[in-house]
Order: sequence, then structure tokens, then C-alpha cells
Amino acid sequence: MEELTHLTVREINERFGTKGEIPSEAEIALIEADPRAGVRRLAGVFRKRRERLSAEARRLEAMLEREKSLWARGTSYVAGVDEVGVGPFAGPVAAAAVVFPQGACIEGIRDSKELSHERRVVLNKQITQVALAIGIGLVDVEEIDSINIYQASLKAMRLAILNLDMKIQHLLVDGRTIPGIGIPQDAIPGGDRKVFSIAAASIVAKVYRDELMTRYDSQYPQYGFARNKGYGTAEHIRALMQHGPCEIHRKSFDWRSARPAVRIKL
Repeated sequence: MEELTHLTVREINERFGTKGEIPSEAEIALIEADPRAGVRRLAGVFRKRRERLSAEARRLEAMLEREKSLWARGTSYVAGVDEVGVGPFAGPVAAAAVVFPQGACIEGIRDSKELSHERRVVLNKQITQVALAIGIGLVDVEEIDSINIYQASLKAMRLAILNLDMKIQHLLVDGRTIPGIGIPQDAIPGGDRKVFSIAAASIVAKVYRDELMTRYDSQYPQYGFARNKGYGTAEHIRALMQHGPCEIHRKSFDWRSARPAVRIKL
């Protein structure tokens, strides 16, 4: 560690900066004791970075408890399952099932609703690179209107599981039990906030559905689907009042009496 005293302020910042090494407590103490004021000012920045990364590691450790418990019992292939698109006035409901290898961990994984679009896209790419398998399930508007949105969301999750290209031993599902699937499963209320693989599935499903709705925007530009993804924003409701519904609007949803959605992170 003594070599730190021979490094310039810039070199120390590059070594322990945003994408550099994580400094140990001993290294931070040495930086705090440095006679150069510029170096000492970096100590607080590095300590906050170390604390943030430690907190993130603890958060991810807690999110992985379910998977690690199953892995430890010899259940190697565990799929997290979640759906998106229950609330929108337009477009399909989508679901994803994600299977990770034992020991997998991706910094920043959390409920897709807590992430910006840009962050979801980055994490979706990382999930795709790390996962053993990913399955997507879609149920279109006609079937949503026919069987109701609750049954449609269950079907989307079943399809996502069936579209995995490997045999699954256990399912971790956000908030509900999926009937007719024949695989042991845990229904976990708030699972997209609590369980790593379910949160990953929420991100994959959200990115996939958002891309579909963005493509629909070029076909039906008057509704702003690229911006609202089919949710009942004030802009979307105004467009419905002016133009009426299009082919991908859900006829079983009462958009005329709806209040604009204000809490959806699009």
C-alpha cells in the first residue's frame, strides 16, 4: 500500500474511481492520512463508493436467498417468472422466465418498475449474457378480451416457462401460483422486489413488451405508444377520446372512466 504515497492525485483517482478497484479500509485510511489535500479529499468519495457497493452486495445477497437455498438442496435449474402489461389499455400481456447458473449475480438487478428505461435495457443485455435460458410468453389483445386479463397473465407465464429450452426443476413466481404447469413452485408476494430471478424476469418481460409497443407506434402514431407503452396516461386518454380505440386496444377495459396513470415508470 505504501506505493499510494508515490502516486499522483490523478493516478489515485483512476485506480479507485468509479470503474476502478474497490479500496480497502486500510487503503482509505492511508489516503486520509496523505499530506496532500487533493488526495485527502478523495478519501470521502472512495469511502462512499465502498459503502454503496457493500450495501448493494448485501441487497443482492438477500435477493438470492431463495435461489441459493434451492441450489444447496441440489435443485440446479430454478426459473424466476414474472409478467408485465396487466394494466395498459392496449397491447399484449407479456411474461418472462429466467434461469441463472449457480453463483450468478448481476449488480443493479431489481424490480423493473424501479428502473429507468435506459437502465432496464443495459440490465436486459447483461441478463441475456449470463442466463442459462430465457423464455418469453405473449397473450394478444383478442385473447385478453376473451378470457380476461388475469387468466391471460397466467397463460403468458405458462407460455414463458414452456418456451424455455431446458427442463426446469423449480419455479419462483411473482405473487401467484401458475396452474397446469406440473413443476414445483413458490408464489412469492412482491417477488419482483425480493427475489433475484423474478426481478430479472420482470426486466426481460418489460424490455420485450416495450419494444413491441414502440413498433406499434409506427403503425398507430396517434396514440403515442412509444411513450406510454399502452398505459393510460393523460396523453393516451386524450388520443382515445379523439380517435377512438384501434385494433390493439383492449375492448374489455373501460378507458372512458379511467384516471391517468401517474406512477408507472415508462
